[in-house]
Amino acid sequence: MALVDKVRVMDAPALRRALTRIAHEIVERNGGTTHLGLVGIHTRGVPLAYRLAQQVLAIEGTPVPVGVLDITLYRDDLSTVAHQPVVRRTEIPYDINRKTIVLVDDVLYTGRTARAALDALIDLGRPDRIQLAVLVDRGHRELPIRADFVGKNLPTSRQEVVSVRLAEVDGRDEVVIQEPEKPGQKRDPEEEAQ
Repeated sequence: MALVDKVRVMDAPALRRALTRIAHEIVERNGGTTHLGLVGIHTRGVPLAYRLAQQVLAIEGTPVPVGVLDITLYRDDLSTVAHQPVVRRTEIPYDINRKTIVLVDDVLYTGRTARAALDALIDLGRPDRIQLAVLVDRGHRELPIRADFVGKNLPTSRQEVVSVRLAEVDGRDEVVIQEPEKPGQKRDPEEEAQ
């Protein structure tokens, strides 16, 4: 099914402002950066976690460790995602025990990715606290999961797709709502070039 961009809801400056606000909220809620660690969920949660770490460093003057988490084997829909799923590496170069860990992802939707990330993280240790930061919360939860830090709440229909595009992965920063292409609908030439 081909998707076409319906509307851009965040451009690069809006995305940057949202991350700056999230970084301030993380520092404020946790009383600084002591015992704080960030963990980005593959794929786009990883560059977002590194960007948040840079923002926290600018605010507090203290570096915050960043890890990378692959949840592929923890997904409850693994058999429906792909016959041969791509497993990436999990790399958390610090001890998560007795820390406050902020899981970072791009979009919170059903809550299943966050649940899988919680399972994966708990297998690696026992943090004192786990928080969730997302760039976009689009609703439609299937599990009782809520983000602690949200860049933008974005009501959507289930037929729509929220696409976060980041310079590190996609060559540009933006958040767009996409919808299935209708017969005879013209596609954006910029999208066809990708």
